[in-house]
Amino acid sequence: MFFLKDGDMIQKQQLYLLNRADEACNLLRLHIEKGHVVRIISHNDADGLTSAGIFANAIKKAGGKFHITILPRLRDSNVKELNKSRYKLFIFSDMGSGNLESISKLKGDVIIADHHQVPEGVNPEIQVDNKEIIHVNPHIFNIDGTKEVSGSGLSYLSVHGYEYYELAGLALTGAYGDMQFKNGPQGINKLILDEGVANNTLVMKNELKLAYANTQTLDKSITYTYTPIINGLSGDLEKTRIFLEEHDIPKDKLLHQLSPEEYENLKNELISINEDIYGKIYTIPNIRNELTNIEEYSNLLNACGKNKEYTAAISIQMGKYQQMEYAKSLLSKYGSTMQNGIEWIKREGSIEKENIQYIYTEDKEQKKIAAAVSSIGIDLGLLPDKPILSLMKMDNLIKVSSRTTDNMIEKGVNLGVIMNQASNNFNGSGGGHNIAAGATIPANQKDNFIHLVDEMVEYQIKK
Repeated sequence: MFFLKDGDMIQKQQLYLLNRADEACNLLRLHIEKGHVVRIISHNDADGLTSAGIFANAIKKAGGKFHITILPRLRDSNVKELNKSRYKLFIFSDMGSGNLESISKLKGDVIIADHHQVPEGVNPEIQVDNKEIIHVNPHIFNIDGTKEVSGSGLSYLSVHGYEYYELAGLALTGAYGDMQFKNGPQGINKLILDEGVANNTLVMKNELKLAYANTQTLDKSITYTYTPIINGLSGDLEKTRIFLEEHDIPKDKLLHQLSPEEYENLKNELISINEDIYGKIYTIPNIRNELTNIEEYSNLLNACGKNKEYTAAISIQMGKYQQMEYAKSLLSKYGSTMQNGIEWIKREGSIEKENIQYIYTEDKEQKKIAAAVSSIGIDLGLLPDKPILSLMKMDNLIKVSSRTTDNMIEKGVNLGVIMNQASNNFNGSGGGHNIAAGATIPANQKDNFIHLVDEMVEYQIKK
């Protein structure tokens, strides 16, 4: 049980969200007891995959059955296809809040556990006769779904009544994958962390915050670390190897294989570059070593998602490790592809408009990392601090991923609103968060879309 302090509005809003999630858990319990197969639809990134994994684990532990579909984006056409099925309960995790009207037409009950913004002008509390629609979304209760809770956290809350505290690690793995740990856990994420620690299902300790530390040698682990940025080393394998050689630190060892002297030497040298590189990390006990660190777990699941290996991602979360070595190979390849993406940004930069910038690619490998390297490019100082669009050609469509910074958010930019409204102008669809959002548009409207987004950002800043 969560323990909330009496008093301020924030705590009351959290309580309202927890109560809504309890309603979802009660509805799920009812359908499991009736023997209904639960239909789960979720997103293909680390947050969406852990959201699905949490529901799947809870349903299995409770003796129920489920059927999962993972999607890169939920379209109304996907929802209409579901109407042909006879499921009694549909769960949309890490998606759904942007498709409330089409979801309301489904024949069964619905749980939506989504942290994205509800489009302007849409009633988030939509109800239909003869069925239940339970919408677990933090924005309904004035809680920031960009920083305080992710889709996986909402999924955890929605099964919280079962007291499966061992799923807290998956909840925070998803939150980490959605960049919600930049300034440490906040809001609902902090409540989940505290509960996990209290129930010995999560452990906090001070450690070097190196990416891929359990699976990649030090030279690659340091090179692939972008949160936080290690100036001069992040994204540059050659400079990282020179750095390690200069300080007599073996490049071909894993972090935990270093001697105490080597570790202290490395720690002190990295702290001198960025003191944030050493601090709290969050681990899951009693699990395979490759998955203990929630950052590395999220990276592995994200690599599976980018390569459409959804079965591997879900199976690993269910404790079935037959595909672990394959997943680790995808993780290694993803890290290398990310580094190549940084080189791409260094080489070509972005195309600048007055208020935004964009990159465009038709390359299969670049499509997998365009969104991630665009925001890293800003953090590394390779690109200006302007909202950035990553445009990826998909046959006759263009997938758009947009990112911006806290600085631009403070100036009034809300990419979720822009992606939703701009894409609708061209018979597309979109939405998301103020700091990160996506859209899909017809390929022949690319230039018009870019021009409109540029104007909309200017309007938001000047408003």
